[in-house]
Amino acid sequence: MKEGRPWADPERAARRIMEHARAFEPIQDGRIYIEKINYPFIDKDGASPAEYTAGLNYAIEHDWLEKHESGTYVKMQQAGNDLFTGEPPAEAASRGLRSF
Repeated sequence: MKEGRPWADPERAARRIMEHARAFEPIQDGRIYIEKINYPFIDKDGASPAEYTAGLNYAIEHDWLEKHESGTYVKMQQAGNDLFTGEPPAEAASRGLRSF
């Protein structure tokens, strides 16, 4: 992590993005509008657009979120929900990471 840039680590950024996604009550078919996660992450948490993009891509690559082709919304996937169960996912546990 770069000094003063807590979201420079894509995994840490992705986990924070997941917290924002979890805080939003999904609408129709589990949709979470993208601005409901990018606004608080960039404007409130102080992340850069590049940190947001890296975190979002990490979440998508790890099947935590699914991004619609339009780019206007995401949906939480089972692996993303599992982050909040209190039990760390096996891969995180093997690296000494804990879930939220």
